[in-house]
Amino acid sequence: MIHGIKGVKDILPDEIRRWQAIEAAARRAASLYGFHEIRIPIFEVTELFARSIGASTDIVEKEMYTFQDRDGTSLTLRPEATAGAVRAYIEHGLGSVAGAQKLYYLGPMFRHERPQAGRLRQFHQFGVESFGSPSPYADVEVMSLLWRFLNGLGLTELTFEVNSLGDATDRPAYKAVLVEFLKTREDRLCGNCRRRMQTNPLRVLDCKVPECRAATEEAPRLTDHLSPSAREHFARVTEGLSMLGVPFVLNPRLVRGLDYYTLTTFEVTGGRLGAQNAVGAGGRYDGLVKALGGSETPAVGFAVGLERVALLLPEAGLPPAEPLICVAAFGSAGIPVGVRVLDDLRRAGLRADADLRAASSLKAQLRHADRLGALLVAIIGDDEVAKGFVLLRDMRSKAQEEVPFSEVVARVSARLHSPAE
Repeated sequence: MIHGIKGVKDILPDEIRRWQAIEAAARRAASLYGFHEIRIPIFEVTELFARSIGASTDIVEKEMYTFQDRDGTSLTLRPEATAGAVRAYIEHGLGSVAGAQKLYYLGPMFRHERPQAGRLRQFHQFGVESFGSPSPYADVEVMSLLWRFLNGLGLTELTFEVNSLGDATDRPAYKAVLVEFLKTREDRLCGNCRRRMQTNPLRVLDCKVPECRAATEEAPRLTDHLSPSAREHFARVTEGLSMLGVPFVLNPRLVRGLDYYTLTTFEVTGGRLGAQNAVGAGGRYDGLVKALGGSETPAVGFAVGLERVALLLPEAGLPPAEPLICVAAFGSAGIPVGVRVLDDLRRAGLRADADLRAASSLKAQLRHADRLGALLVAIIGDDEVAKGFVLLRDMRSKAQEEVPFSEVVARVSARLHSPAE
């Protein structure tokens, strides 16, 4: 027997309604905010991610699935989608279209991480990317979209954390100050953080190791080293969130693991997810389009982990299943007529099913309908065919009525969609 790969999960039929509800909510939220869907490739040239995410990040150094194409080109399964969206934005000249370009995506990403609850090697994200506006209210727009999407699903125990990473001129000066501080606490840091001091010191602030968090409790805050323009931008963002009623907390330790972020950064965490509690995160990345070969273009976006949303989604947040009718046909005359009735119901837009196993008895077919949660069963045997009617059975009351073949679709439709149902 061949088993699935560790950290790559099958989404089975009994789970899929939860996923469909999340994806439908994502599409509706994005559409309400004026975002348009984009579908980008699952793999790209490795250089795209090395240049955008940052060669010294954990993702590029340890987590990417990279392989050689037949011509020797290094390819990588996408670990995130922003880089691919930016590449598509540049390659197809979307910046030449009048107005801001607002895009959203849904799909799988790939990282070689230790599998745990809500964190897999193949995982799925809903994300948005807004290109073209430097306004802090563009930040507010995507942040409010993220919050409304999660709240609309009925998720609770969420915390919206925000911070500013400053602009391109703020970061180098702050890094120098931070590194000097970290050197005084180096003996209290984990091995990974000691390595990050040289490559990506801001990530030390994001370490989840308790000893590292305690050692950096008094670290200088980036928000105390912002330029006047960056400080003004962040003030407008927080004022905009307050104006829209989006609850948030300031978290000066919040940094992003990707090199391309500037100015606003944000993260939503879930109280019931344990140590790996991030549900969605994002920020502004004004320099990425230019870094990948495009023109200077401001941009802001976020990504949400759908596995983590699925873990938090309450059963009450799921839409009711479409009512189901089953056709139970048997006998040499009843079976072909049952197939035709089944098709009539489906062509009328009704959700209908049948147990098509050759030797399935009426009793077995009724048990099958009950397992599927059918509200009605149309029973069709040789006797029913001879008399010209279907025996329509209510699976809750067990009441049955005879319905002429010509009236089956109309009667079933009225029963399935009546207010009492």
